[in-house]
Parts: sequence; structure tokens; C-alpha cells
Amino acid sequence: MLARHLVTVWNPRYASDAMEAHLRVLLDWDARVTSGNADVDDVYVWWGKVRSNQRQQPMPHLDAIVALGAEAADDPDELRETHLYLTDYRMLYVANVTAITAEDPRACDAHHVPEYYTSSDLTCDCWFEISDIRLLVRDDLDGVAAELARLRNTRYHDRPVSLYGGMLELPLLVSRPDGRHFFDPREQRQLADDKLWARFDAEQGGLGALEVALREDHLGEIAWSALDATARRFIAMAERTFRDHRRDPAADLAPVVVGYAKALEIQLNGLIRTAMHGAAPAATRVKLGASTQLLPGALPLTLGQIAFALGGEPAFADHIQKVLTDGNWLRGEFAVILDAFVEEARNPASHGASLPREVVVRWRNRLLGVGHESLVTRLAKVQRRS
Repeated sequence: MLARHLVTVWNPRYASDAMEAHLRVLLDWDARVTSGNADVDDVYVWWGKVRSNQRQQPMPHLDAIVALGAEAADDPDELRETHLYLTDYRMLYVANVTAITAEDPRACDAHHVPEYYTSSDLTCDCWFEISDIRLLVRDDLDGVAAELARLRNTRYHDRPVSLYGGMLELPLLVSRPDGRHFFDPREQRQLADDKLWARFDAEQGGLGALEVALREDHLGEIAWSALDATARRFIAMAERTFRDHRRDPAADLAPVVVGYAKALEIQLNGLIRTAMHGAAPAATRVKLGASTQLLPGALPLTLGQIAFALGGEPAFADHIQKVLTDGNWLRGEFAVILDAFVEEARNPASHGASLPREVVVRWRNRLLGVGHESLVTRLAKVQRRS
């Protein structure tokens, strides 16, 4: 597989708040755009690959890394994404790379470089221009290991990336077989209210312990790891709202439904994207409103559109049933349940209606698996047949 992405580790010895320092620069420029004091093209930050004082030889694969940056810079429509996965082993972020250079940007673009690079007199092999940063895993070593294992190390026989013995010659050159996009503007509008993911995540802090509890005490390791990382965060956000306000009879619990709905949208759109690889033309056509569009180009779909496609587009549903495990359940029983969820809970909640508490509780319990089989757990286990 061809490398398209990179993985690196940040060393807290160089700066105790390295990630926070980069996020501050990025969010500061974003705030300037909001206040009319900067252009949207100014929203980026430089991340440097610090060169160890112990290494005497040049980085062996620097040319290949810089070449990835040239590809990213030559893709103005962002039809492809170049990711830089950033970890300190307990946290994992994915950054949207728009350029890579071996030249030091501090000479001409210091306002986009965190100050600690200069104050600590750090030398870098290369620099990554980053337009957004998205949190994938918070304070969870096992979660980081599971998420990185989705990637393939192209300089090590396309083996899954491993935290244990596999983090050599950083940054790693990696591919992502599932083709997951993290910075699609349509998904950003649909899920993050059109904010930078860095800002959206900053507003949703404090979820790490709850995510671990959901994995260990509710959904289980296998199902939790199979969920998209952002789907997991929306479930945790919904659960935090529910647990904080379930004893308050005056509280509006509609955000609980919205959180679970976004989690389902993320997981289902990922499944559809995977299922469309090699699909016959008839299976890729879905009616969305007054027009017929082609998958996967029309993604992401809303839950209502997905429910309609599963129940009302026979060629699409037949293909889904054929290529996905538990596909018969997905196009049959689940499609009916999804349609009911959209009609009774998701649509009213998304349009500002105050839902009856018993409706929120009933759907939350059914999705999480309180007194029922968990719909989220069963959906998480659906995958493309090998």
C-alpha cells in the first residue's frame, strides 16, 4: 500500500504542554478570523519534528516525507487528506497536513510557530503545516494502541502500527486501508457545527474517564474498539449530559439524542464508504431528496437518508447485505428501528424540540443496552466481509 499519512510521537521533555501550545496558536488564529482580523488561510500552525541530539545521521526517509507534503500542497480541493497522527502514548490526535518542508519556518513565519521551539533552542528535521487537529483518544493507552493498529507501516511490510517496538525511525510512513477522512467540510458542518475540530474538541473536555468506563463497563473492549473514534466521543458526550441531568426534571435531555444520533451517523457512513469499494453502479445510486446521487461521493448521509436507502433502494440494500457481516439485520430490522428513531427522537431533537424524558430514556437505554441488547454494540460489530 502507498504511504499517505505519518505517525510521530511528541516528547514531553521538550515541552510539558507541547500539544496545548500548538492548539493555542491554531485557535488564536481561528479567533482572529472570527473577529475579522485575519483571513481563513491564516489558520494553521507549524509542528516541528524535533531532531534528537543523540542522532548523528540525517533522517533516512526525509525525501519521502517532504514528497508527501508536496502532494498535500498540490491538492487544493482536498480530495485526499494527508494525516499526521500525534501521540504521547496516552493521547492520540490526527492533524490535517497542508504542507511539509525541511526549511525552518521561524525565519519567515514565526507567528505560526509555538514559542518553545525557540526558547528551548530546538532543531527540527522537518516541519508540518497543520490546518486543524482532531482528538481521537484521550488518556487511554489501550485505546491509542487499538486506534494506531488501523494504520499500516509501509516501511515495515505494511504491518499494523504497534506502540510496542514499532515506533522506530519517526515519523512513520503509513497507509490507512479504510480510507477514513477526518476533515471533510461536509462532515464538519454536520457534526461540529462548522467549527474547527480543534475548537469543537476544546469545548468538549473531560470525557476521558467516561470513555474508559463505557468501554470497560458497558459496551466491552471489542465493540468499543470497533467504533469510529469520533463516534465514541459523541456517545461519551451524550452519556455525560444524561448522567449529569437525569435527576433534574426540568433539564432538556434532547442533546442526549443528538449525541447518539451523530455517533450512529459517523459509524454508518463509515460502513457505507467501506461497502462501496467495488460496488456495481446500480448499488451506488441513492435518491436524496429530488435528485439521485452516487456513493461514496454523496457521503456523509444523514440518518434519515440512510434509513431511506436501506429500506427504499433495493440495489443498494442488496449490496450492503452481501458485503457486510450481519447485513440482513442491517437492511431489515435495524433499518426499521433507525427509521423510528429518526422520526420519534432524532428529528425533533435536531430541530430544537423539547423531547419527553421517557422518549429520551427509552432510546438511550436501547442504544446503550440498558435492559436490552445494545444497538450500538451490534452495529459496531458489523464490518466488511473478508
